[in-house]
Amino acid sequence: MDIHNTNEDIVFNNVQKIFEDIRQTGNPEKLCLCEQCRADTICYVLNRIEPYYIVSNRGLTRLDQSGLKYQQIEVDVTTLIYKGIRMVNHNLRPTASHDDSNSEKPRANFPVFDIPTISGRLFDGVSFEPVVGIEVGLYSEGELVPARNNNWQNPYTIVPSTPGIFSFWPAPVITETADVSRNIRYAVKVKSPDYEVLNHHFTITSISKNLGSHTQTLNRSFKLPDLYLFPPGEAEQNG
Repeated sequence: MDIHNTNEDIVFNNVQKIFEDIRQTGNPEKLCLCEQCRADTICYVLNRIEPYYIVSNRGLTRLDQSGLKYQQIEVDVTTLIYKGIRMVNHNLRPTASHDDSNSEKPRANFPVFDIPTISGRLFDGVSFEPVVGIEVGLYSEGELVPARNNNWQNPYTIVPSTPGIFSFWPAPVITETADVSRNIRYAVKVKSPDYEVLNHHFTITSISKNLGSHTQTLNRSFKLPDLYLFPPGEAEQNG
């Protein structure tokens, strides 16, 4: 089933246009126009407008781009974009380089395995409480998996605001041919002095495709089963 929020396209395209307009006018306010700030601005706007979903591309034919409703959406989105740009610039992410040379540019059209986000939950196996302060790593072939960007740390330390929850978004895996299926093996590893070492192995099947110019949308996810940590020797005692 192909479900799409068309307002994502409106926001993304308008953010790109406005950022380029600011650049072409000399950027008198010295705003950061890097790719990270573009992505943060897109998220700021999308979190403040209602989605408009369609099923398949046929839904596009039902959108009246000359209608008052569509025009009002454009006005609201534009207003939010300018507000979002300033909000993002007042709260620049410390994990991003904010190098304007890395701003969104057309990407080469080469095939990749585009890996979905990977998420899971980690619990204490005795108390069944979600754990915090525990470092979780995502590995493939014995090596830490490169992340999609700096906002997706690997390894990741579970924080108190989201107890037990961890997630990763691996970088695309470059390949030679499109439309090829591959089983990619991963392992979630947890090593803590308070618990036995945890190794959870799993496989994701991916079909290679040509990398498009727009890969911002988290449109797929791979959810792991709940994982449990046990004190040293506890797992053996409980069989």
